Amino acid sequence: MTVTAGTPAVDDRFALAKAVADAVLFEGYVLYPYRASARKNQIRWQFGVLAPQSWIPDDGSERSANRTEVLVDPGDTPRLHVRIRCLQVQDRTVEQSVGDEFEPVDELRVGDVTHVAFSEAIEHEIDLDAIALLPLAEAATSSSFGFDGGLGHEPLLDGDTVIGRIVRSSQPSAGTVRVRAEWAEGQGAVVKVTIEVENTVDGVAPGVSRDVAMSRSLIAVHTLLGIDDGDFVSLLEPPEFADGAAAGCKSEGTYPVLVGEQGSPTAKIVLSSPIVLYDHPAVAPESEGDMFDATEIDEILALRVLTLTDDEKAEARGTDARAAAIVDRAENLPPEVWERMHGAIRSIGPSTPEPDAADMGAKPWWDPGMDGAVDPFEDTTVIDGETVGRGRKVVLRPSRRADAHDIFLAGQPATVAGVFNDVDGGEHLAVTLDDDPASDLLGATGRFYYFAPDEVELR
Repeated sequence: MTVTAGTPAVDDRFALAKAVADAVLFEGYVLYPYRASARKNQIRWQFGVLAPQSWIPDDGSERSANRTEVLVDPGDTPRLHVRIRCLQVQDRTVEQSVGDEFEPVDELRVGDVTHVAFSEAIEHEIDLDAIALLPLAEAATSSSFGFDGGLGHEPLLDGDTVIGRIVRSSQPSAGTVRVRAEWAEGQGAVVKVTIEVENTVDGVAPGVSRDVAMSRSLIAVHTLLGIDDGDFVSLLEPPEFADGAAAGCKSEGTYPVLVGEQGSPTAKIVLSSPIVLYDHPAVAPESEGDMFDATEIDEILALRVLTLTDDEKAEARGTDARAAAIVDRAENLPPEVWERMHGAIRSIGPSTPEPDAADMGAKPWWDPGMDGAVDPFEDTTVIDGETVGRGRKVVLRPSRRADAHDIFLAGQPATVAGVFNDVDGGEHLAVTLDDDPASDLLGATGRFYYFAPDEVELR
């Protein structure tokens, strides 16, 4: 096993996944307005944390290990490649020069940068030696790894004069990666591969603060998998031969998805992330660089950066080198890049031709509100041979590329509020939750949950 710290090379089998994996690794690292003093940047390290087992709170808000289960459709000699990526917290403080000594200060202004205390991150990669999956009995392996702590100083200069210094310190952390393989249950001769990553640090007292525990934690842990002589099978939309096997895969604290050709149910690369993604995720080509908030729109964030005052920009530059890069990039974006960020349109499926204007008369085809024949609160659909409309009682069974929020609602009793048709011909049931005390208020203001007709069970 090899352990590589620092910025990884992109010239490898995981290069295709790198942009998405980097976005996952640094999601929430520092958020707009990119200043340490902002409240949203004072409670950090929210995703993929593996904390010391001795510290784990009773409320279950943190974990010490994660587990990824994936399916491989093997050839004759399948070989698995495993890379674990994570961050190690590095605390940074600021000291001012006083005579021959240095004293801690809250901030220190040098030119157009206001240096402040902040927790940075050291990027790490753990590459396991290639694992032969067949015969299965020989595929099991366990590898330990560790990251050293350290202490360093960086002088802050005003011209040739040292007026202060930055002090960086980190604590050692350690972990174990375990891999095993077995024939998956269900139809089809596919192999289920399980990868577990665990924080194995000792000596962290249960009562220490979260900040102290994070200094000994593995942060933003995610797993990259590659396969030779075989294919990974989608767990979100498995091919028919692997349907039963996919249902038996249970990952914990991480969500494996395929990386590669769009729409394919198989791939050579898997990204198992602490953030829920769909198969074949990709970073928008219009993005000029990471904003550390992949759910936001780059254009909006970049425009907001331009509204910061000079003092706010100075603090952002002194908060973190990555935050400084965002400020500098936003201030120097050329017009053609702003234009590109503003106008991308992508289809998530086959488009439906617009109806002929003569068939629609004077009614806009895209605005059901202008068509008196359309009334979602009186319209009906047919489910299991029965007519279903407003007031019908159902049980929610989300299945269509359901996200985490949909899954939380699985099995919940609900009431149909209306049947909506979109411009592409799709039907959607608007429902309210029977056990939600706010359902009356939400329904009165037109706020519903939406499910396809085949995602509910009649009751």
